[in-house]
Amino acid sequence: MIFDRRKTNERALRPRKSALVAAFALCIAANFASAQDTKPTVPDEWKLSVAVGPAYALGVAAETWAKRLGDPAGGGLPTKVYPGAALADRDPARELLALRNGAADFAVGSSLYWSQQAGGLGVVSLPWIAPDARQLDALAKGPIAERLLAVVEGAGVVPLAIAPLGHRELATRERPVRSPADLAGMRVRVGAPQLVELFTALGAKAGVMSYAEAQPAFAAGTLDAQEGTLATMATSRLDAVGFRHVVLWGAVAEVAVFAMNRQRWDALDDIRRARVRVAAAEAASELAQWVRKENESALTALRKRGLAATQLSVAERAAFATAARPVYDRWAAAAGADLARAAEAAVTGVTP
Repeated sequence: MIFDRRKTNERALRPRKSALVAAFALCIAANFASAQDTKPTVPDEWKLSVAVGPAYALGVAAETWAKRLGDPAGGGLPTKVYPGAALADRDPARELLALRNGAADFAVGSSLYWSQQAGGLGVVSLPWIAPDARQLDALAKGPIAERLLAVVEGAGVVPLAIAPLGHRELATRERPVRSPADLAGMRVRVGAPQLVELFTALGAKAGVMSYAEAQPAFAAGTLDAQEGTLATMATSRLDAVGFRHVVLWGAVAEVAVFAMNRQRWDALDDIRRARVRVAAAEAASELAQWVRKENESALTALRKRGLAATQLSVAERAAFATAARPVYDRWAAAAGADLARAAEAAVTGVTP
């Protein structure tokens, strides 16, 4: 028998080659699994955040949008609405954060609250920049609307649509407010932290407190005024705690922003993306009508309950705007001077 060293070496190396092949295969499989794990996933049920329930126009818009998202024509994405900013620690100002971080897949919220995370949205709420409905409409369309949506995109989410959300008015207990002097010393409950600065500049003593905290203060007569939407005033039954006046002054405007989580958006194909965007646009277009009807209904209800409504004249509003000008300038600088000028240009020449 002749000893063949070459054949012997081949037999010795064969197990080692097999081990290397197996190791290479495992590496490929691991990399494939890792790629699969990092690929955006599509949930069985999508989550939509909104600050209010369907008793309000914004809540109706959320429900309508969710319904259309679930329809095949709207994307075929079964969506559940979470009202009360439940996905954002019950804080509307944290809703944009919740959307960006993935706690919510969709959200529709107010520019006033979202501006705390996306500062440029603050131009909509500049004091008396758009005190009339048509002026507010002008901020929700055209080039300025595109710039506002770009601000939202810069905050890390996908903007889909924008719509007018109305104005925040003022209810008072003892007397109507027609001039800055009438506000002097009034104790006012406000709904957003940045509004404290505005009311303070106008001579009032303003503070933020929850609805539960406000009730005993209203009952004890230690609050003189409440700012907010007409719908909120009507549902809060301010008449039951001694309020007798509501001032329609158009001080602070809001738009509603419809947006989606960036990772969820990336997981959709182009057809679904287009359908999601159309569903948002349709809900946004209807929201403007619902807000107008909501305000009309709320004002009628407040009047029936004994509250006298005072509509400020152009001259009276101008006096307030002059008194609030330092606040306007600070907010405009914070939002971006160029964006503020664009917003001013959009409303210039728009008649009530």
